[in-house]
Amino acid sequence: MVDLDNCIERLYNGTLLSEGEISQICILVQELLAEEPNVVHISAPVTVIGDVHGQFFDLLEIFQIGGKCPDTNYLFLGDYVDRGQHSVETISLLICLKLRYPQRMQLLRGNHESRNITKTYGFYAECMHKYGNAGVWRDFTNVFDFLTLSVMINDSIFCVHGGLSPSILLVDQLKVLDRFDEIPHEGALADLLWSDPDADIKTFNRSQRGAGFTFGSDVVERFLHVNGLSHILRAHQLCMEGYLVLFNDRLSTVWSAPNYCYRCGNVASLLNVDPYLQRDFITFDAAPDSTAIANQPTPTPDNMYFL
Repeated sequence: MVDLDNCIERLYNGTLLSEGEISQICILVQELLAEEPNVVHISAPVTVIGDVHGQFFDLLEIFQIGGKCPDTNYLFLGDYVDRGQHSVETISLLICLKLRYPQRMQLLRGNHESRNITKTYGFYAECMHKYGNAGVWRDFTNVFDFLTLSVMINDSIFCVHGGLSPSILLVDQLKVLDRFDEIPHEGALADLLWSDPDADIKTFNRSQRGAGFTFGSDVVERFLHVNGLSHILRAHQLCMEGYLVLFNDRLSTVWSAPNYCYRCGNVASLLNVDPYLQRDFITFDAAPDSTAIANQPTPTPDNMYFL
């Protein structure tokens, strides 16, 4: 039986787990995640984290600022891997914490928790480089199929990685989606992970990302009203100031990867939601170790989509 506390301690110190340990942990976390519904209900207080994209030292900075689990309840909104140089360490630590403290660590699926995307944007190559084969990549991507799609905080704040879908008006419609598979190219599941808000429109438009939609103020207002909700929290979009609030404080984007791709120069944020659902963004800069990585030349795929 794997020693989770030992694994977590080693990961905090930046030590890779063995292939055997990862295989065991992935099997265990799949069993845990399989029991979670598509809409997980939690209670505040909770600290909400946006995209981290393999920036492991910045993840450690998040835990320094927000407190370590289980002292702090965490909700991560997806996109744990790709782009950064330490995706393996990042996802290893997060799933170990999920296993160890399942009620205090919530992990949503992002559009990068996908076999197709991770083969292009870095995670597959990193697994091959660090382990010499694709076994751990297969183990982790199998876990991705089990990650839940959304969280409801105090039955009032709807949390998702990307955004809304023209196929989904009621939260109850999410509950019957079959999420246990690779992310499709279109449909409600793809929309939830790929869509973005647009302050300049009112309804839905096709997204330039090639998947999902952009959605405007009328869509947000209707979704919140019909479901009796107060706010939408999501990630998925780079925010140079670390976060962005739109639609008269009805929707917030949280971005938690500072100096994204070690070159964007943005700050990042984490969001504390208190028991009264008051929201407080805390911004932070890249950790020193991430700054050192930024000074190293890194290859960029010619076909990289950036936001």
